[in-house]
Amino acid sequence: MDKMFMRTALHEAAKGVGLTSPNPPVGCVISKDGIILGKGYHRKAGKPHAEREALAAVRNQFGDQAARLLRGATLYVTLEPCSTSGRTPPCTDGIIEAGIKRVVYAATDPNPHHQGEAARLLHSNGIEVETGVLENDALEQLRPFNKWVTTGIPWVIAKAAISLDGRITRPKGESQWLTGEKARADAQKLRLRSDAIIVGAGTVRADNPLLNLRGPGKKTGKDQPWRVVLTRSGQLPQDAHLFTDEHRNRTLVFKRRSLQHVLKALGKKGVTTVMIEGGSSILTQAFSQNLVDEVCFYIAPFVSGSGIPVIDSAGFTGGSKSIHDLQMRKVGHDVRISGLMPRN
Repeated sequence: MDKMFMRTALHEAAKGVGLTSPNPPVGCVISKDGIILGKGYHRKAGKPHAEREALAAVRNQFGDQAARLLRGATLYVTLEPCSTSGRTPPCTDGIIEAGIKRVVYAATDPNPHHQGEAARLLHSNGIEVETGVLENDALEQLRPFNKWVTTGIPWVIAKAAISLDGRITRPKGESQWLTGEKARADAQKLRLRSDAIIVGAGTVRADNPLLNLRGPGKKTGKDQPWRVVLTRSGQLPQDAHLFTDEHRNRTLVFKRRSLQHVLKALGKKGVTTVMIEGGSSILTQAFSQNLVDEVCFYIAPFVSGSGIPVIDSAGFTGGSKSIHDLQMRKVGHDVRISGLMPRN
């Protein structure tokens, strides 16, 4: 029964992925006598946390009967409830005040200053606490937040569309697109997860990208990710979309800064997930310096024969690198290969 309700809480948490930074995506379910009374998820930083969303859902649905139903109920949440005040009051206070009898959470707070504090507070108020239910599933959702909160550096996704011979561009005079519409639409889901998108100056000059959110999967309330340009010379086309469109205030330019420096700077801005979209120089730097956490490559079924390689062999250092948790699936006429990079 605990696993069943926690799976529902994880489903709720998934609704907030990409929306909550710098907070984590968290889901919550409240049940009693095997029946779900209410559920909720954290929607955005500054808005109620998942536990308070679920408590509010019960009160909205049951009105005057809610207080009676909440007393003795069990609360399932994907992350240890917060026990300190921030933009919102502590969730542990709300749980105690509601008369919840039992709290089950999947993962503990990664912040060492808060870790285990919720269990202590709840126990001291006579509330039974159980942890670790579907912990691995919860940790998968929480990877970006956990990395950011413990290191100050965002989770890094390396995304590229490549030909069979590893090129990210077609021969001169051909279309700029390597992959088909379905693969490009699928890649939009990565942008929905991301708080920032990084490209190099060459990509801005050659492609004049929008780097915006689009397509049917766009989430209401999702902020336009920061559009980050790395440049050595600082000579960028000032009429490019990134500097002239409605999101121009979400464009950041870093001149002669290492990728490591840029990631740290973005982390200080509350960015927990970054996607690198190109080009070859930045991807080479990212892989060489072991800065990549997750890989997502779309492979088009053709040989380019020329064009820019996804990794510049002259600048690549550190030896071969394998991914784990490998996933492969066909997307239209293309193949998506994704997985995680090993951590040192």
